[in-house]
Amino acid sequence: MKLKHFIFLLSTLCFFFSCQKNEVSKTTIKQNLLVDLTKLSNEIIQFQKLVSNNSSQKDILEQFKKSRLVYKKVEWAIEYFIPETARFMNGPALDEMELEENRSFEPHGFQVMEEMIYPEYEAENKENLIRELNIFQSNVKQLKSTFEVITISDDYVLDAIQQNVFRVIALGITGFDSPILQSSIPEAGQSLIVIPESLEKINAHNKSLAELKKLTSKAQNYCQKNNNFNAFNRAVFISEYLNPISKKIKAFQKEENIKNVKKSSPLKPTIETLFDKDAFDVNAFVLSDEYNFTKEKAVLGEKLFYDKSLSKNNDRSCASCHHPEKAFTDGLKTNISLTGSNLARNTPTLTYASLQNAQFWDMRQLDLEKQSVDVIQNKDEMHGSMENIHAKILVDNDYIKLFKKAYPKTSKPEAWQIQNAIASYIRSLNSFDSRFDEYMRGSKKSLNNQEIEGMNLFMGKAKCATCHFTPLFNGTVPPSYSKTEHEVIGTPNEASGKTLSPDKGRYLYNKMPQLAGAFKTPTVRNATITAPYMHNGVFRTLEEVVSFYNKGGGQGLGYEVENQTLPFDKLNLTVKEEQVLVAFMKTLTDKRYQ
Repeated sequence: MKLKHFIFLLSTLCFFFSCQKNEVSKTTIKQNLLVDLTKLSNEIIQFQKLVSNNSSQKDILEQFKKSRLVYKKVEWAIEYFIPETARFMNGPALDEMELEENRSFEPHGFQVMEEMIYPEYEAENKENLIRELNIFQSNVKQLKSTFEVITISDDYVLDAIQQNVFRVIALGITGFDSPILQSSIPEAGQSLIVIPESLEKINAHNKSLAELKKLTSKAQNYCQKNNNFNAFNRAVFISEYLNPISKKIKAFQKEENIKNVKKSSPLKPTIETLFDKDAFDVNAFVLSDEYNFTKEKAVLGEKLFYDKSLSKNNDRSCASCHHPEKAFTDGLKTNISLTGSNLARNTPTLTYASLQNAQFWDMRQLDLEKQSVDVIQNKDEMHGSMENIHAKILVDNDYIKLFKKAYPKTSKPEAWQIQNAIASYIRSLNSFDSRFDEYMRGSKKSLNNQEIEGMNLFMGKAKCATCHFTPLFNGTVPPSYSKTEHEVIGTPNEASGKTLSPDKGRYLYNKMPQLAGAFKTPTVRNATITAPYMHNGVFRTLEEVVSFYNKGGGQGLGYEVENQTLPFDKLNLTVKEEQVLVAFMKTLTDKRYQ
């Protein structure tokens, strides 16, 4: 009996300490995070001292770099759990706008400070720099207070870490958050440190963890040995380091039986890498579940898309301006209105349009359903009537059969279903099967050396990927991909002219000075099929587009564009670099157009 009691006691103690160990492991991630935030606070204090003591630019710059490296270790958690604060710690040095309320907020954080101290630090910036550091320090204190009280469960840790890998791919190595100093490569390596450190707190004996440690260590070494921003090989780094790390994180999650986080996001929670063929969910921006995509809806939508009876005079369909063979554009500078005059804007591609939460160049509609109605009822485009179209469908037996298949829960076609069906067809137009996609999924022969060089320029020196985000290559911002951006680039009225396009873009709907000439950032996917380019079709070739950006956009050409969001300094691309950049963009063409 004594032996049995001893064994029972021993088992109980083992179970107790095992539970305690697991509980400590779960809280250690938070504890480590709080320690790292204290380190960040200490670095900012040192930064403040150097500025207050009028230290040299070299010392101030080095402290800035040190502070950012410490921030990169906690960025995964800040961006995931408290994104509202993150925006004012390391967001773009551009006004943050709330368009619904016509309000804007001045930017704060590292990127604002970077502009103050590099390439030259002027004494008159001292007061503003101290102000920025005080705001930053206040945000750090707020973060610590928040993290002390919130619960950080294993499923959220896995999701946050995976998102951080995607952040490094789409933002970190592109120079998005270090546009002037270009310290992105060593910072990318620093961002990966948290992966094994955090996961070993969940289970230090997991079989995938040892491989993750090796992979992250190799990735960090690669960044250290190849820290030149312009020369860094992003194709190699993503395909040989970041994608394998991403897969191992997912393997760790499965082995630990950790559930996926349920959230509304275009990125599916089941993906192994950012470049999985089915990585993005076209239902992410639908109005409600009843609007979700189905193949039956897409079949019905395709018939509606080509039906000229949707227009007032039965002579124009959606396909009249969106030709399938041209990636659903029309090849014209601007199309012709029903009255014979030129329309104001170029016809955009419908491919990948479903992975944006804003439609039209001026972003006036937030979803594809409203977009289709806008076009159908526009007196210059189709001049149709949704009421009349609905009436026609109610007496058309062929349509009634298709509607019944697409919407089996309703007894007869309803008006909203017409919009939803057309939108569903558009949602079916995302292939993700270009040569670039094949390369990212392991087919090394899909891209040649010239195209890989072009990819590295696109995501590096040429700064294309800081607005056309990987892998959608549009303005939908990673890693959550939940918001679509606009830019002011200073588009000319004529390719060889000296005047700025008079089109005010987004400003027509939100009278904010920052939005004058602002247009949605379109996708570069299928760009070789969708010429001419820009909102007014001003450029006929991709070479002309690259040349425009190389010169610094409108300001670089000498136009008065005070609110230009595109950097106006020259990119200094050589003729060869411009050529390989175009060569890379050609690899983004879907198979059906090759």
